[in-house]
Amino acid sequence: MKPDSSLVSAGQIHPFKGKLPRIDPSSFIAQNATIIGDVEIAADVGVWYGCVVRGDVNEIRIGQGTNIQDLTMIHCAERGQGTYLGSGITVGHSAVLHACTVEDNAFIGIQACVMDDCIVEKGAMVAAGALVTPGKIVKANEVWAGSPAKKLRDINQNDLDFFEINRERYQRLARQYNHEQYQK
Repeated sequence: MKPDSSLVSAGQIHPFKGKLPRIDPSSFIAQNATIIGDVEIAADVGVWYGCVVRGDVNEIRIGQGTNIQDLTMIHCAERGQGTYLGSGITVGHSAVLHACTVEDNAFIGIQACVMDDCIVEKGAMVAAGALVTPGKIVKANEVWAGSPAKKLRDINQNDLDFFEINRERYQRLARQYNHEQYQK
């Protein structure tokens, strides 16, 4: 991965403490998304409008095919861990992810908050508006909801189908947006 100089010149990709975000060129970064510091974004990721990915006090890693929807905030802890997002994750609009780990193919709902030292295991779902308090582990194939969040139920086939449809939709949209940008 290499920094994209066109993004740097646009002003929303910022180095911090000598570290410039590294973004795979196949990823879509919305014009008003802000990405700062020690951030690595893998291939086919979408970082949508108004998102902030701030790797100023620790590292942030975002895996292949993950989509970070509009107005989401991703940060990390200076004393503690960075923020690690696996591959194929959907993060809904206005979510907050702070110094946590979200494993492959998980789903974070609209306006959910996942706090420090939490782990959202592979294929788990944090429902819209849920607050996962520090140190919790959302087990694989579980749905957590509420504030504070707790296990609501197990993942079912309808959930898995929705995850796949949503993931494919956002990857397709990101490719379309990239294509439109390159046509200018």
